[in-house]
Amino acid sequence: MPAMPRRAASLTSVSAEMAVAAEESAPPSGRRPFWRLLIFLTIPIVVLDQVSKFLVSSRMDLYESITLIPNYLDITFTRNPGAAFSMFATMPPWMRVGLLVTFIAIAIVVLIVLLFQCERIDLTSIAFALILAGAAGNLIDRLTRGFQVIDFIRAHYYDLNWPVFNVADSAISVGVALIVLSTLFGSSGEKPHQD
Repeated sequence: MPAMPRRAASLTSVSAEMAVAAEESAPPSGRRPFWRLLIFLTIPIVVLDQVSKFLVSSRMDLYESITLIPNYLDITFTRNPGAAFSMFATMPPWMRVGLLVTFIAIAIVVLIVLLFQCERIDLTSIAFALILAGAAGNLIDRLTRGFQVIDFIRAHYYDLNWPVFNVADSAISVGVALIVLSTLFGSSGEKPHQD
């Protein structure tokens, strides 16, 4: 076999190196975690949220309370016209409904885009999936239950009460906490740039 000219061999090795570099930097096609996170995290949390709200609303009277851990944790059936942890509950209904539905719909679209752009499963992508589940669960309530959300988890210390919340609110809170942790401690796993 005849020897390749030096210039052709050089071009071949450069193009091979460029192909390897492009392959390493490009996200693996079809391997983005969007569908895995959606199917194995977001959807199960939305289902758990909706089933728990259905069970509470169908088996308890409004404001009925069942003690789980005395002086610390109860199941208390309430309806919340406001946002998470009863925010905006005192606004006029027309303003509250418009603001909340618009805000939640925009948040869901943004979260889907952010989740779709994630290239691997890490704290941030898990956080996006959790927040998406919480937003979707509460939006389902607003659209099917007269713009009110069923809350039922009452955490308290004797008479000191945290606002009553639900599974969707918990998912949002845990997601936000994971974003804070990811920001503070870094979960990117990226190697520092070396010159």
